Amino acid sequence: MPVLSEKFSFRWYHMVCLVILLAACQQPQGAVVIPDDTATQTNPGATAAQEAGPSTDTPEPTSTEGEIPAPTKTSTPTPIPRTTLLFTGVIVPARCVQAAIDEYQDSDYLYDEVRDVIQGANLAVGTLNATISDFAPRTGCIPTYVLVGGSENADALQGAGFDLMSVATNHIKNCGLSNCGDRAFFDTMENLERVGITPIGAGDNLQEAMEPKVVEINGVRFGFVSLGQLEPIAFASEDTPGIAVLTEENLRSAILAAREVSDVVIVMPHWGPEDVPVPNWSQRDLAEVAVESGADLVVGNHTHVVQAVEEIDGVQVFYGLGNFVFDQNWDLHHQQGVILLATFEGSQLVEYQLIPTHVDFDGRVHIAGEQEAAQILDRIAEVSRSLP
Repeated sequence: MPVLSEKFSFRWYHMVCLVILLAACQQPQGAVVIPDDTATQTNPGATAAQEAGPSTDTPEPTSTEGEIPAPTKTSTPTPIPRTTLLFTGVIVPARCVQAAIDEYQDSDYLYDEVRDVIQGANLAVGTLNATISDFAPRTGCIPTYVLVGGSENADALQGAGFDLMSVATNHIKNCGLSNCGDRAFFDTMENLERVGITPIGAGDNLQEAMEPKVVEINGVRFGFVSLGQLEPIAFASEDTPGIAVLTEENLRSAILAAREVSDVVIVMPHWGPEDVPVPNWSQRDLAEVAVESGADLVVGNHTHVVQAVEEIDGVQVFYGLGNFVFDQNWDLHHQQGVILLATFEGSQLVEYQLIPTHVDFDGRVHIAGEQEAAQILDRIAEVSRSLP
């Protein structure tokens, strides 16, 4: 069953969002009830008593004209706090993006036009698919699979409003054109932690990489796990650092561990072939495993183009959010992505929005204009409907 509706709403300053309502309306607030019968109540024996003269009996109380019976109050239910989590597509401040940062002597410009959106969420989560290290040499603006950015990118991410960052990605151990071991990997972890951003999905060994990261907001514990499947050199083992390896066994284990300490479990897999909007059989199977194991929301990435959205047993699965920051400008689809806003009431997902974005060659992110945004959402809806 396709998840995406074809009803699109246009928000302020040309922001186009897809709003999917996942829950019924709340009960109405309690109100003061005033009875319809407010006529003056009189004591039938009052006139006869007056005609008979004074009486030593204590008179019955009577209503005076204009009196209204005391209103009956109904209890007002305590509203359930709403929590909005934000997720982006892939963030790659490397190659031509880093070259532009060096030229401009500024990295904050990347997020100038989306900063308000990011900071408007209760919690913002990105996916970093590059190293952030000053030790690893810059590659410059050349075609290369080595993706390295400077430490200033951690400060830019913090300034944009990010709180957590999935790092279970295939380029998280890149270290310039020459190999420098795990130095850039550890630099990345340290730079994120230096600015207060919590890395998800990596550590000094596999056990540490698989540990959930839990954030409590409005009394609800949100637990995050992230695993990747694409680059064996990045994989952690029992005694070597790296990322959590995405296998069925590890996925079940990570979700079970998160379930024990969280009210909401969010899984962030790094999966799927590049450049393909339709999730492959491996992604579909792993999504099923995630839901069966207790995931409440699945938000994937890696493919560099937006992918389908699917509902599995009541759980929303976003297979890929496209590119958020990258220099892939060889076609329009690689310059496009979506910001996901997932809104919870307590521990229940009640609504989500997809905000289409466009990224320039120098990495600057924009909210997509109305026409482009509609095209992005139409493409997601079409590929989602095509899933068997």
